[in-house]
Amino acid sequence: MSIPLVGNWGFPTSIRFGAGRVRELPDACKAVGLKRPLLVTDPGLARLPMIAEAVKTLNAAGIPVAVFSDLKPNPVARNVEAGVRLLRAGGHDGVIAWGGGSGIDTAKAIAFMAGQKRPMWDFEDVGDWWTRADPAGILPSVAVPTTAGTGSETGRASVITHEESHTKKVIFHPKMMPSVVIADPELTVGLPAHLTAATGMDAFVHCLEAYCAPTYHPYAEGIAVEGMRLVKEALVRAVRNGADIEARAMMLSASQMGSTAFQKGLGAVHSLSHPVGAVLDTHHGLTNAVALPYVLAFNRPAIEDKIARLSRWLGLARPDFDGFMAWCLDLRREVGIPDTLADIGVRPEHIDRFAEMAAVDPTAGGNPVKAGVPEMKRMYEAAVAGRL
Repeated sequence: MSIPLVGNWGFPTSIRFGAGRVRELPDACKAVGLKRPLLVTDPGLARLPMIAEAVKTLNAAGIPVAVFSDLKPNPVARNVEAGVRLLRAGGHDGVIAWGGGSGIDTAKAIAFMAGQKRPMWDFEDVGDWWTRADPAGILPSVAVPTTAGTGSETGRASVITHEESHTKKVIFHPKMMPSVVIADPELTVGLPAHLTAATGMDAFVHCLEAYCAPTYHPYAEGIAVEGMRLVKEALVRAVRNGADIEARAMMLSASQMGSTAFQKGLGAVHSLSHPVGAVLDTHHGLTNAVALPYVLAFNRPAIEDKIARLSRWLGLARPDFDGFMAWCLDLRREVGIPDTLADIGVRPEHIDRFAEMAAVDPTAGGNPVKAGVPEMKRMYEAAVAGRL
């Protein structure tokens, strides 16, 4: 007998997981003291019936709510600033973060900045900069994910693009993690196949980079392995049949597991991806998926034995590095991921600038093989040319 994919979890935050549980949104708001929340989502979702239904349900429960959706797929500072202005003007006491990574990251940043006096960039994830924040000025949030990719709903940071420098900045504080997550796989059913693939590969990359990061965190490593197994079992199914609620639930779990695991570290897949997304406005998960095999090949000397062990855990037909690489390439092909960075707009003339940006990206320090500008350039060149 199969186990129902429903649960109430307390790790790393309070999670209400299962189909249909979005109906508990008013109760979740009341549980964290939200009486007049601001619902933050992206422009596409704002037009869908699910948002109108959520507003109706909240109003019927005596919880008036306003909607903010002025944000980009790769959110920028002015999106956060506009949301903070609306939140303050409306007297809102917290945030409902609804959507994929862009919506939830923006919502978390709005709730964080609601009561801060310093500029947002003063809280970048550098050293102990997070201690500059006034914890009393951080409003509570409830997160409702509609994609299975970034796992931002179980993370303590937001990625916001600095428009002047075209760089992605990680804004971090422990209190940025939502107080309650409603993880309802039914909300992901309408996600188009190409976005299901891109976001699902993002979840996989989060798990894989966390697994390979050269730091000691056995809890995170175990979560990452199970997250990758769920992706192996469910991603192709979810892409082929968006109504497969079991596959959707498994991918939603894998997404949250990825964001939980990557406190162990990320690596050069993200280092390469961030400049591309910041400058060319590409989809983050898609960019990660394209870059993945080229970074794997670069890191091989440091991770070959570990990947062989992972391959055995995943039950791959060929349980070694080459077998794992072949499986990754097959998975990308099956879900429609392009082969090269050139396919998503990266040109040779971008490489020098991107390599300099990637080398100083916060994720670079977690790569298993030390990678400075020359190494990043080498990986970009390979990923643009399709050379493994």
